[in-house]
Amino acid sequence: MRRSGILLHISSLPSPGGIGSLGKEAFEFVDFLQAAGMRIWQVLPVGPTGYGNSPYQSSSVFAGNPLLISCRKLREEGLLSYQDEEEFTPDDPETVDYEQVKKNKDFLLRRCFTQSAGRLQAQLEAFEKEHSWVSDFALFTAVKNHFNQVMWTKWPDESIRLRKPEALKKYRKELAEEIRFHLFCQYLFRRQWNDLRKYCAEHNVLLFGDMPIYVAEDSADTWTHPEDFQLDRQRIPKRVAGVPPDLFSETGQLWGNPLYRWGYLRFHRFDWWINRMRGMAELYDILRIDQFIGFANYYSIPYGAPDAKTGKWVKAPGKAFFKRLKAAIPNMEIIAEDLGEASPRVKKLLKWTGYPGMKVLTFGFDGDETNPHFPANYTENCVAYTGTHDNDTTLSWARKADPKVMDFAMRTLNFSGVENAPEAFIQALFRFPCETVIVPMQDVLGLDGYARMNFPSTIGGNWLWRMKPGVLTQDLSMKYYLLNKQTDRR
Repeated sequence: MRRSGILLHISSLPSPGGIGSLGKEAFEFVDFLQAAGMRIWQVLPVGPTGYGNSPYQSSSVFAGNPLLISCRKLREEGLLSYQDEEEFTPDDPETVDYEQVKKNKDFLLRRCFTQSAGRLQAQLEAFEKEHSWVSDFALFTAVKNHFNQVMWTKWPDESIRLRKPEALKKYRKELAEEIRFHLFCQYLFRRQWNDLRKYCAEHNVLLFGDMPIYVAEDSADTWTHPEDFQLDRQRIPKRVAGVPPDLFSETGQLWGNPLYRWGYLRFHRFDWWINRMRGMAELYDILRIDQFIGFANYYSIPYGAPDAKTGKWVKAPGKAFFKRLKAAIPNMEIIAEDLGEASPRVKKLLKWTGYPGMKVLTFGFDGDETNPHFPANYTENCVAYTGTHDNDTTLSWARKADPKVMDFAMRTLNFSGVENAPEAFIQALFRFPCETVIVPMQDVLGLDGYARMNFPSTIGGNWLWRMKPGVLTQDLSMKYYLLNKQTDRR
């Protein structure tokens, strides 16, 4: 079935408190999608944000980000009492001030914990019993707080770093109240997420999530399951992830994520991965696997290397993993992020899985009509975007593009004027044969580069953009409703 959707992260909603949340504005966005004839809401990863506030560097592959909890919703439910002026109000409504948001959200959630944890004791116990990961995650977060947020591989107490049984018992006792607080936050997040997902289902909207293939070095996952990663006896990575030098980077990209011990995981029937994917299926209707190519082959860089030049390609499990996944979770809808260096092995694996790959229209006008992102090369079994969270907005791309590139795009898509690029790209995208098309909200609104979400391989100034209140007008929803009808998307 032909369908369309919008890419907008939860943090970009115009919610009170300085950051988008799972409150009223999220439900209003679902209403907008339904009115616009859209079937899909794509979000970025929703785990606790880590280094650089990146949703792709999370402290857990299972946990939710407490910053996305709606305090207004907690107040409406009688779980939290506070005055409006106690909630952070930013000077700039289009930018997230993470430092202030974190302080304020922690303050209000701790008050909620004091006011309501006691009467939710039965629900908390049931939640902990149902989610095996949450106990270790809460302990990990409490110990990190205890050691002033130091990375777990540098915790001064080696016994807890190495998860010695006596240390686990000691810290569970000493930090019992802090552990319970973090358990409480995860319960609140999941409670609000489940409400939103139910509302989406009732309004014929699918939640489309994003899953990074790698986990952060400083995560509960590496601490709890070190045997699954290429770590030494002191839990320091031996080799880390990245990509090799290319036209965009002379030194490549050094991501620094620990690599998997795929042989060990395969021997254990990929159980850790299957549990992770089950966790994703609890959150989303559709899942994009970021860096899908890492299941075919991955780039391995020595730990401590100054850049990615000294890395090498290593074969990953390929079909063996996806055979196990398809048997364990047969109805999971997966999209493969196959951007980047797609080797013959990657292409062969993607074809075998049958998963749709990705096309990005702003990548398609380098003058080479064999470019997989050139409009003539789009097929039904792909998900097409004007751009992704890692790209500039279409308007900004057009304003900066080489005149020859822009002329080629205008001739190909039959439009004139740089300022008309966002509208022309969207109109073309909806008419392509792809079953699914996704447009970033920034392009729907025709915004310039100030609204760009991320500059890859940079720290600071990313993940900040927020949508202005009041932009989801009836005229805008009607425009897309008609476009969906005209292009047989529903």
